[in-house]
Amino acid sequence: MKTKKRVITVGFGRKKTAAMLSVLGLSLTISACGSGSPTAQPAQGGDKKSEVKLRITWAGSQVRHDATLKALDAYTKLHPEVKFEPEYMGFDTYWTKMGTLSAARNLPDILQIDTNNLMDYAQRGQLLDIGSGISASDIDPSLIKAGNVDGKQYAIPIGANAIALHYDKVMLEKLGIQVPDQGFTWDELIKLAREVKPKLDKGKYLLQDLSVSIAGNETDKYEIYQLAQGKGLLHTPDGKFNIDKDTFVKFNQLFAELRKDGIVPPIDVTVANKENDPKLDNLLNGTIMIQRGYAASIGAIDGVKPGQFGLMVTPKAVKSGSFLLPAQFFAVSKESKYPEEAKKFIDWLVNDVEAGKILGLSRGPQVSKKVSEALTSTYTDVEKQQIDLIQKTAPIANEFNSRPKGYGSFAGEYNKISQQIGFGKITPEQGFDELKKKWQETVGK
Repeated sequence: MKTKKRVITVGFGRKKTAAMLSVLGLSLTISACGSGSPTAQPAQGGDKKSEVKLRITWAGSQVRHDATLKALDAYTKLHPEVKFEPEYMGFDTYWTKMGTLSAARNLPDILQIDTNNLMDYAQRGQLLDIGSGISASDIDPSLIKAGNVDGKQYAIPIGANAIALHYDKVMLEKLGIQVPDQGFTWDELIKLAREVKPKLDKGKYLLQDLSVSIAGNETDKYEIYQLAQGKGLLHTPDGKFNIDKDTFVKFNQLFAELRKDGIVPPIDVTVANKENDPKLDNLLNGTIMIQRGYAASIGAIDGVKPGQFGLMVTPKAVKSGSFLLPAQFFAVSKESKYPEEAKKFIDWLVNDVEAGKILGLSRGPQVSKKVSEALTSTYTDVEKQQIDLIQKTAPIANEFNSRPKGYGSFAGEYNKISQQIGFGKITPEQGFDELKKKWQETVGK
């Protein structure tokens, strides 16, 4: 998706909104804040304030873009003295753009960030500690903890999430496939992919090639397999390399065999995939029927083909391959000229019921318990799927830690190496050695 820009006039009366800062920080909330954040009130006529211009950027689907822009419009009506400069795009270009802005020390005031990049930006000193300006008393502590780096709260979760598999409900029903309530085992899923292949038209496949990563944070395509084998995340809690060589080699050999047998798509079809593009997304265009995804992203593909897709928990083996995490965070640039105004907006976005109604689940299930409870009766069927998937995942979820500094760069190297293995240019063993080398270069632990 091409970058789009739009200017929205928004503002606030600072005295009128001071009470808003009671629902979203970390240590400050627990010790000092005891009440919820009231709905923001519009500035009174005649109370002229200096103009504030906030740059804000995020990534996602058109569904998320539209909902976020509507939220900015609503904030405009409440606070007519601040101008937002939104810049939004697809995931395929977002981190390239953010890397350029980061290098130029020109990050926007408010930026969407994720567990894959938070620690990197925080430890480079580019994010503001917002623990004392936003309250988190109504948010699950495990989600808040994910935004904490070295004891400081650098990011606030703006949606709950769980890793999952997206699947084509219509096609699986036609094939007579019933998805178990707690998902498949890895052996069951691979066996099923082989069994249904003869029933499919040429160029159609049940399963995505999970061994090949393309863009963004796709290291977890393999990670859900390693977790299921009881080998943990790709890094230890303190950020050390934890890819298990034997498991990695076995996984890549398995998918090489599946490619050879025509059970998963050819490598060129896999690397041509473009997420959320109706023509180039292999799930949306009907090339595959099951792919790795997230609970929070089901809305994007449902927006293209309403009612077509479902969610299932990730495959298991000796244990679950699933985990919970924030859908994404909002953070504030340390260079922002308007840090207090930026924090007030984030507080409103996360904790205000009206903001929650506007966003729906475009950024994942609401993190504020108050907002989530208020919206329960309004959820659509696809939103209920997200809630249901998270509830199924929670009891079996592996512990998740935000990625170490440099992981974003490592993920880019992982993508390249996984494709080299997929194209047969290097062996899985050589790929593992390269990954270990790249980890030392990017993460350094």
